[in-house]
Amino acid sequence: MKFYKISLLTISIVCIQMSVAQKMQFEDYDPPSTLVVPETIIKKAKFPFIDVHNHQFRMPTQDLSELVSEMDKLNMAVMVNLSGRGRGSDEHLKGALENVKTNAAKRFIVFTNIDLEGIDEPDWTKRTVARLKKDVAMGANGLKIYKSQGMDNTDSNGDRIKIDDPRIGPIWEKCGELGIPVLIHAADPKSFWDPHDNQNERWLELKLRSRRKRDAKVTGAWQTIIQEQHNIFKKHKNTKFINAHLGWYGNNLAKLAELMDEIPNMYSEIGAVIAELGRQPRNAKAFLTKYQDRIMFGKDSWNPEEYYTYFRVLESNDEYFPYYKRYHAFWKMYGLELEDEVLKKLYYKNALKVIPNIDKSLFPK
Repeated sequence: MKFYKISLLTISIVCIQMSVAQKMQFEDYDPPSTLVVPETIIKKAKFPFIDVHNHQFRMPTQDLSELVSEMDKLNMAVMVNLSGRGRGSDEHLKGALENVKTNAAKRFIVFTNIDLEGIDEPDWTKRTVARLKKDVAMGANGLKIYKSQGMDNTDSNGDRIKIDDPRIGPIWEKCGELGIPVLIHAADPKSFWDPHDNQNERWLELKLRSRRKRDAKVTGAWQTIIQEQHNIFKKHKNTKFINAHLGWYGNNLAKLAELMDEIPNMYSEIGAVIAELGRQPRNAKAFLTKYQDRIMFGKDSWNPEEYYTYFRVLESNDEYFPYYKRYHAFWKMYGLELEDEVLKKLYYKNALKVIPNIDKSLFPK
């Protein structure tokens, strides 16, 4: 029988290592993959593209030359700023439009927004329609609806203002008459309403971003909010609606396909949901190919390096690569390797059909 001498120092080191491993929190577990596969880093889109979902709150005073320089590096031909009114100011919208007209007329499209404060006042609808007409005459080319409408905004009685509130109906109709689209963000991922337990796919996100947890008693149930949105799409058939974030059905493309077939005036965009597409490459490619005339490119936030992941998912055939926000997508992704014609429609052709006054000379025919 052999005997081995183990020093107290060795035992101490092993015990410390075991203790550190046992005390590590689940949210800290993030090992690099050992898988060795081809890697394609794409920093510039294959074709010029239009980002239909962006927010530039400083646009009235912003140095647009710096922003355009960064856009050029990405091959972004046009950015749509959905926050034209900022936090509700006429002067903010006017300043944004003047800055664009003076310094970068071809590169930006500005949307306006509506203010739900005072919705109980008898003349609210009339005033809001008149303001919308004025904004479009000034140069706004669309209307953006924030997710607060349908969840957080309340009337004078403290009741949630529903998306399909009849007092807002004339605004949707007027957008159709004016020929401008409505880009609407309704609700959030359904998991935010589900119990925060070991069955919730977004457990880590809700653990790290607890304010994203939703309570149906406060905001309304997820399906209720989503249905209200679909109600206005179906009722106002002459208005084009851009259903933001794939309508939160990026994880259920079969359901989204049903809605596409049922609601021909509904379009969508991929802002903040590229991870949903990247984890189902064959299914997502089939969906984007079938509905290639209805989906647009969007991002929802301005961080140039994050666009690389979008390009990689859409253009490459790479395997098993991460999203740039681990807590946002606790899984790996794959490239879709979309056909050129599908890419062109996603990147710019569909937006040119839906959003007015984009300079077509910036794009190949």
